[in-house]
Amino acid sequence: MIPSKNAVAAGLVALLLVGSLGAVGMTAAASGAPAADATAGASAQEDDTAQNVSEEAYVEPAPEEGELYYEASNGDWVSYVNPRDEYRSPYLGDGSGKIGVTLLNEAGEPIVGETVPNTTVTIPTGETTSWHSHADPVTVQLPLTEHYDRPLDADQFGTTDDLPQGDGYMDSHTIEMHGHPEDATIEYGEAQVSGEHADKIEVVGYIQKAHDTWETDIDPLEAAEPYEEAGGGWTYRPNASHGQVIVVLQLDSDVTGADGGSVVDDGTNDGDGTNATDDKNTSDSNNETESPPADETDGDGSDDGSSEMPGFGVPAVVVALTAAALVAVRRTG
Repeated sequence: MIPSKNAVAAGLVALLLVGSLGAVGMTAAASGAPAADATAGASAQEDDTAQNVSEEAYVEPAPEEGELYYEASNGDWVSYVNPRDEYRSPYLGDGSGKIGVTLLNEAGEPIVGETVPNTTVTIPTGETTSWHSHADPVTVQLPLTEHYDRPLDADQFGTTDDLPQGDGYMDSHTIEMHGHPEDATIEYGEAQVSGEHADKIEVVGYIQKAHDTWETDIDPLEAAEPYEEAGGGWTYRPNASHGQVIVVLQLDSDVTGADGGSVVDDGTNDGDGTNATDDKNTSDSNNETESPPADETDGDGSDDGSSEMPGFGVPAVVVALTAAALVAVRRTG
């Protein structure tokens, strides 16, 4: 039986609609793939943003009253038991002191040096402290966790309402000394970093405080001074017989490669400074992550077939093809 003109027309329209719908599906699939890639790229960028330190912070809560290693507090200061705390024999007076280091990662957080093994920090001291088994000089081996039972023994920085000093987390490695006469002079030299990863550690400076209670409400990076300005030592005074110095060390991001062009300031950081980068990183060619939208051509006029016809959407093409088929049927009739 010969099909009627109307049947032929209907068949043509159906074929055109099926073909057009297939084209729609192919276009959607083609446009969806770049979107998925973009999503994956965004996730990878978020991961990179979080990786701006070569060593994560070492979190060790300070002992609380009643716990092991909590020593004493008088409301103005708080002290913790330190295995490197020694008393001079013979005991010559109430002069006491502390010499130590705080090692920070690229973000300014306390660490123990797990990424810089076989590295030593040496702080020269003089005859006055030669009786102390950990002085003359003070030698600190990294990583602290491999060489000391208590890698961090002091809470030297930060504040909390629960403590007269510190923020409740240990951040420094120190030696303590007692028994000096109250007119004694304590001296120390410039810190030297040597060993396998010495080039990764920068001596930021020194924080020296004598004759008064240690002030913990300071930023170690901002408070650190050059050796000459810090003083290089102190002389005890009656009724002001305590003094201490902390050498501030930090991993050098230019050497460790922690920033390494992998962190991009795209406005998604939460502003807490943890993932912040310098301006120089945003101009690095390695940081360029922007790419043209998925429906754009590659700029040389070529088209991979996934882009839409300029000025027309797929529905418009379907309508146009259907109308043309109907006109052709009528003309043949």
